[in-house]
Amino acid sequence: MANLNLIGIVVKDMAASLRFYGLLGVEIPSNLEAEPHVEVVLAGGLRLAWDSQEMIEGIYPDWVEPTGQRMTLAFLCDSPAAVDALYAQVLQNGYLGHKAPWDAFWGQRYAVVVDPDGNLVDLFASL
Repeated sequence: MANLNLIGIVVKDMAASLRFYGLLGVEIPSNLEAEPHVEVVLAGGLRLAWDSQEMIEGIYPDWVEPTGQRMTLAFLCDSPAAVDALYAQVLQNGYLGHKAPWDAFWGQRYAVVVDPDGNLVDLFASL
């Protein structure tokens, strides 16, 4: 049986991506902005990694930049108010919002932001 151990994100601008995910609470060591591959271990042992588009194109010469949203990362916040505050902080730092915070019918405060590469990232908390 295989275990999910790493989620990788291909990025055009490593520095912008690391800043964005740092705003969401991912602890990223400093001075890695120029690296082609960066990874961190999250709570529970799951790893999150960023690979530069140039590195991926070197490994997979036929790689094509994807279009459309296929998967979403979702970040659990401490409270509904924390969802609102984090959404506002992301926008204040120059990143885009996709859907402003709302109370979802499934019982969560939810918002969606956009990372520097166009990936949708969910922010949520139980109501």
